[in-house]
Amino acid sequence: MCPVRVPGVPGTGEPDPALRPPSQDDPRLSPRRPGRPRLPRTALAIGGLALAAVAGLGVFSRLTSGSARPSTGPAAAGGAAAPSLPWPAQGQSSVLVEGLGERGELGAKGRQTPVPIASVAKVMTAYVVLGDHPLRAGEAGPTVLVDREAANEPLSGAESTVPVIEGQRLSERQALELLLIPSGNNIARMMARWDAGSEGAFVKKMNRAARALGMDHTTYTGASGFEATTTSTSTDQLVLARQAMRDEVFRSVVAERSVEKPDGSGALPNTNTLLGTDGVIGIKTGSSTPAGGALMWAATAPDASGHERLVLGVVLHQRAGAGAAQGLEAGLDNSRVLIEGVRRWLSTTEPGTH
Repeated sequence: MCPVRVPGVPGTGEPDPALRPPSQDDPRLSPRRPGRPRLPRTALAIGGLALAAVAGLGVFSRLTSGSARPSTGPAAAGGAAAPSLPWPAQGQSSVLVEGLGERGELGAKGRQTPVPIASVAKVMTAYVVLGDHPLRAGEAGPTVLVDREAANEPLSGAESTVPVIEGQRLSERQALELLLIPSGNNIARMMARWDAGSEGAFVKKMNRAARALGMDHTTYTGASGFEATTTSTSTDQLVLARQAMRDEVFRSVVAERSVEKPDGSGALPNTNTLLGTDGVIGIKTGSSTPAGGALMWAATAPDASGHERLVLGVVLHQRAGAGAAQGLEAGLDNSRVLIEGVRRWLSTTEPGTH
């Protein structure tokens, strides 16, 4: 599969080691399981220090020089007014445009208090797995053996699950696709056990990774996001979106429209139906009655000079309490309107000097 090219992020060949998710031999994270040799990677520092260090080394010559954490209010260079955007009237949302410095920090709307995020939590699951078991572009990776728990989880519709058979062999790449595209909860829990020995041990890694990124208003209580006690804010999740999209394999997976069923009987569609519209190239949906609808999204859009920019956003808590389907519809619809608004604003914005 051809790699997804993202403005401001190297998109071909071996990703720079500094762009990898934090290594699990980072003292802030739990010890790594023994396994195959790892590629050397530079551990990320907390929050804005990480991007500042990277920028200082010249790794991201085209990335914004701003901090890792977007501002929680309207941001603009020189005190100018922030653009008027069609923010969702409910829940909370955050947006940034890479490569525009402070002008690209479009801020957040809605009170930034932790709310359930449902399957958006799977982005952190993938982030931690790729930190422990990094993949190169085009690499299938090690084998993941389907265990009894993953095979026996009910397919009742109460949860988003993917049918698998005990003893079935999946590659790490396949498992990540089943995790992120049809959003298999059983796959999330299986990957947690594969990586850390138990879901509980893996969740500790998730929370330590969140702290390392400066996501101080985020709590993970499961690998799938099914539990309403897994909570975060749109601003915290935007930090994670920015980090996760630096991994070439992650970018390519979340851009896929569908994935083949493990038994080869057909395809499973991506739950993110905005893919391919308005420049959308990812990332992950979430929906449940407590969470309502949620979407972490990435899109490319041209500025006034025709230069393609990477736009990242998170929309949470849309129609919470109304049901998963209604919430997801609202999350997708409101994200689409917001993306269109950002694209209109960006089309009149000159890159300037930063």
